[in-house]
Amino acid sequence: MMITYHCFWLLLWVGQPHQSFSTPLSKRTRGFLEKEKILELSGNNKKELIRSKRSWMWNQFFLLEEYTGSDYQYVGKLHSDQDRGDGSLKYILSGDGAGDLFIINENTGDIQATKRLDREEKPVYILRAQAVNRRTGRPVEPESEFIIKIHDINDNEPMFTKDVYNASVPEMSDVGSFVVQVTATDADDPTYGNSAKVVYSILQGQPYFSVESESGIIKTALLNMDRENREQYQVVIQAKDMGGQMGGLSGTTTVNITLTDVNDNPPRFPQSTYQFKTPESAPPESPIGRIKANDADVGENAEIEYSITEGDGSDMFGIMTDKDTQEGIVTVKKALDFEKKKLYTLKVEATNTHVDPRFLYLGPFKDSTTVRILVEDVDEPPMFSRPAYILEVKEDVHINSVIGTVTAQDPDVAKNPVKYSVDRHTDMDRVFNINSGNGSIFTSKPLDRETLLWHNITVIAAEINNPKQSSRVPVFIKVLDVNDNAPEFAMFYETFVCENAKAEQLIQTLSAVDKDDSFNGHQFSFSLAPEATSGSNFTVQDNRDNTAGIFTRKNRYNRHEISTYLLPVVISDSDYPVQSSTETVTIRVCACDHRGKMQSCNAEALIHPTGLSTGALIAILLCIIILLVTVVLFAALRRQRKKEPLIISKEDIRDNIVSYNDEGGGEEDTQAFDIGTLRNPEAIEDNKLRRDIMPEALLVPRRTPAVRDNTDVRDFINQRLKENDTDPTAPPYDSLATYAYEGNGSVAESLSSLESVTTDGDQDYDYLSDWGPRFKKLADMYGSVDSDKDS
Repeated sequence: MMITYHCFWLLLWVGQPHQSFSTPLSKRTRGFLEKEKILELSGNNKKELIRSKRSWMWNQFFLLEEYTGSDYQYVGKLHSDQDRGDGSLKYILSGDGAGDLFIINENTGDIQATKRLDREEKPVYILRAQAVNRRTGRPVEPESEFIIKIHDINDNEPMFTKDVYNASVPEMSDVGSFVVQVTATDADDPTYGNSAKVVYSILQGQPYFSVESESGIIKTALLNMDRENREQYQVVIQAKDMGGQMGGLSGTTTVNITLTDVNDNPPRFPQSTYQFKTPESAPPESPIGRIKANDADVGENAEIEYSITEGDGSDMFGIMTDKDTQEGIVTVKKALDFEKKKLYTLKVEATNTHVDPRFLYLGPFKDSTTVRILVEDVDEPPMFSRPAYILEVKEDVHINSVIGTVTAQDPDVAKNPVKYSVDRHTDMDRVFNINSGNGSIFTSKPLDRETLLWHNITVIAAEINNPKQSSRVPVFIKVLDVNDNAPEFAMFYETFVCENAKAEQLIQTLSAVDKDDSFNGHQFSFSLAPEATSGSNFTVQDNRDNTAGIFTRKNRYNRHEISTYLLPVVISDSDYPVQSSTETVTIRVCACDHRGKMQSCNAEALIHPTGLSTGALIAILLCIIILLVTVVLFAALRRQRKKEPLIISKEDIRDNIVSYNDEGGGEEDTQAFDIGTLRNPEAIEDNKLRRDIMPEALLVPRRTPAVRDNTDVRDFINQRLKENDTDPTAPPYDSLATYAYEGNGSVAESLSSLESVTTDGDQDYDYLSDWGPRFKKLADMYGSVDSDKDS
C-alpha cells in the first residue's frame, strides 16, 4: 500500500477493518511489513492466509501551480518493501501526464514535474505506479493509483460577462431604483483562500448611481434626475478579488445608462397670439395656418390634442392635430363672407393625451393661446336671390310674353352691374329668352304642353366689368294646360251590321280620349253630325259616362244595295273653350246567320281589314324575282359548250395571226393550248378540264362545228366571235386571242398572188403607171409582159 509524507497515507487504508500504523512525518522512514491474518472459510477446513503488505515512501502530494524555478519541481518518491537496494527493481509511472508532465526515476522512484502547471487548466492528475522485476519484467507489486492535486494561487483577475452593458431607467425615479446588475467571474479556486472572492465598486458615475459590493446591482443614487437636462450616463464598475484586499486582482466594465422619458412636462405655446389671413373664397376643410405647442417630452408623452374652447368663430373654423408634427391645423368649416364679417377670434387649447398621475403636482398639462383670423375680400361672382327658380306659364301664351324674372347681385362692395343670359346648351330650340338687363324671361316660340310639360333651362349672371365672374342658376318652367285639343276616338272603329238586323239594335260602343289635362276629369258628349241627322240609318246614344252606343234605326239592310255606311260622330268636351271633333265610324253590311254571327261581307274580311302591308308585298316580290333569276342562270349553265378551234387542218393556208398572251407552265405543262387542236377540232378530247384554273362548274363541253374549206376570213372571224360571245364557257382564262384581218380598205385591194391561179383572164397592170415614180419599175416589169403578149 502507498502512504504519503504529509499524513495522507491514511487515505490508502480507508475501509480496512484492521489497525493501521504510520511513521512520523517529520522524517523519512523506510517502511515496514505488516502481517495480516485473513481467515477464508472453504468447507470444514479453515486456513490462515498471511500476505506481506508493501509500503510506499512519499515526499509530497500537493503541487503549487505556476512554478517559476529553473529545475524540475519535485513531486514525491515511490518505494517498495521488495526493493533491497540492489537495483533489481524498476519503477514504472503511467496515467495523466506520465512521461510528459511527470517523469520518474526508475531506479529511485523519485517523481518530478517538467512543466509549469495551471490549476485553471487541470486541477487534478491521476497517476498509476508499479514496481517490476528488472530482469524478468514481472511486477513485484500490484499497480497502485495515486492523485496529485494542484494548489491554487491568485493568478486570475475577475472577468465581466460583458465588455459593455446598456441599461435604462425612467427619469425622475426614486433613489435606490434598480438599473441593472453586472456580474464578474474569477477563474481561481473558490474553495482555497480568497482568490475567487469578488467585490464590486464604482469608479465613475457618482453621485448619480451606486453599486452593491457583493451583488453588482447598480441603483440610482440621486433624486429627480431629469432626462431633459441629461439623458446619457456612462458608469465604470470595478470587480476585485481577494475580497477587495490590497494585492487583489481587478477588472472593469462600462455601463451606458439612458434615462427614459416620462410625461413630466406640459405643452407650452411659444406665442400668446397667432394671426392668420384667409380669402373669403376658401372652401370648407381648407387649411388656414398651423400652430404648435412645444413639449420637452418625447414619444407618446409629447402627443398633443388641439381644440377650440371659445371664440366668435368656433362654428366657422375647426382645428385638427397633425400626428406627424404634433401641430394644430386651423381649417375652414363654413363658407366665409367678407361683407358680413372680417375678423374672427378663437381661443385654442393644447392638451397632453397621456398624462402621468405621478406628476400632476407639476401643474396642469395643457396650455392655451389666442388665434385671430382676418378674412380677405375677393372678387366674387354674382349671387342669385334663390338657389333655383320655378316658373309657370300657360301653353297659349303669346310670343315675347314675360313669364318670370330672376335676380342676381354682385356681393362685393363695388356692386358691379350684372348682365343675364340663357345657357343655350339647356335651350337648344331657343324657346325662351331673357332680358340681359333686368333678368326678365320671356317666350320666343309657341309652347305646347302636350309636347313638353317641363322646360329646364339655366340662366347665367356675369359681371359686366369682369365676365369671368359668373354664376348659374337652374330655372324650371312648367307649361300649364289650356283646352286646345279636341277629343277623339280612343281607337279606329270599323264594325258591321247584319242584313237581318232589327231596329234599335246596339252594334258598337264608342269611347274617346283628350290630350288636354282636366282637374275634374273629362266629360265628353257624343252626337251625330248635323248633316247626318236626317235620313240616317243609325243613331248615336250618349251614355253620359264618356261612352256612346251606335244603334240601328230600321229593320233589315241590303248589302247589295249599300255595302258600307260611313257614320259621322261629333265628340265635344266640357272645358272652356269647348273643343269638338267629327270622327267617322265605318259600318259594313254583312250576311249573318240566325244567331247574328257574321258569315260574309262584300268587302274584304274584317278579320284582316288592313290587308297585307307594303313591306310584305315587297318581300314576296323579291322572292319571286330571285327564284326566276336562279332558274334562268341554271338553264344558261346547262347550255354551255366548248369553243371550236379556229383552224381546221394543217393544209389550211388562209392568212391568220393567232396570239396567245398566256404565260405557260414550262416544259412540263402538257395541258397548255395545242395548235393542232385549233386546226382540227375533231381531235379535242371530251370532258378534259384545264389544270391551271379551278373550274366553277362542270359543264358539258359544246362542240364547235367545223369550218368548211375556202371560207372567207371575214366570215370565219365573225363566226368565231359570235360563238365566243354566246358561249358561257368561253375564256378569258388569262388568255387573249387576236384575229388580225387586213380588211378591204386598200385601194389596190389584195396584192397577194395566192389567188392568181384562179383568175380566168389576164390582168391589166396599166394602172401601175398611174401610181407615180415609186411604182415605175413595177409598171415596166408588168407592162413589158403585156407588150410581149400583144406582140
